[in-house]
Amino acid sequence: MEDARKYITNGPMEMYARLGFGLYLVQLKDGGIPIGLCGLIKRDGLDDVDIGFAFLPDYRTRGYAYEAAAATMTYGKEVLKLERIVAITSPDNEASGRLLEKLGLRFEHTIRLSEGADEVKLFSTDDNFLLGGQK
Repeated sequence: MEDARKYITNGPMEMYARLGFGLYLVQLKDGGIPIGLCGLIKRDGLDDVDIGFAFLPDYRTRGYAYEAAAATMTYGKEVLKLERIVAITSPDNEASGRLLEKLGLRFEHTIRLSEGADEVKLFSTDDNFLLGGQK
């Protein structure tokens, strides 16, 4: 429990205090059942803010990730005035890659977030993006 408290204090809470954003709980409108997380993160290994999401298995492929991520992208662009938002996925996570492309991000290249780390795919958009990938 103490490790979990330290992680929350030094990670998400510190990011909210420093930057004003982070990961948000995603829950069902009916009943408030928690189903996942979605939000914006500033990782040490990336120059830009990235969008991140994770959903419980029972709630994947049902449109919740797109709904939450689209709202997060709009928030990043319109409220935070971010000109560029990126995302990372593991090389074999094709479902997340398709979702990112639906949001208007495009695969750039693979990167390592730190020396010795596994490669991840980097997706990005720029200040000309619109939801759905239309410019």
